[in-house]
Amino acid sequence: MAETKPGSDIEALSYEEAREQLVAVVGRLEAGGASLEESLALWERGEALAKRCEEWLEGARKRLAAARDQPL
Repeated sequence: MAETKPGSDIEALSYEEAREQLVAVVGRLEAGGASLEESLALWERGEALAKRCEEWLEGARKRLAAARDQPL
C-alpha cells in the first residue's frame, strides 16, 4: 500500500467538509482517552483542516473585495 502524506486529502475538501471534519477532530480531542500518538495525529490533522478553512475564507474575502471594486 502506498503511503500518503498526512492531510494530502484535505486539499480536495470543500469548506463545509473541512469545517465538519475539524469539528469532529476537536470533539475527539476534547473527549480525551486517545493515546499520545493518536492525539498528536488528530492535532496535526486539525491544524491542516483549520488551514484549509482559512484558505477558503481568504479566497471568499478576495472575491468579495473584487466584486465590490467592479462597477455595476
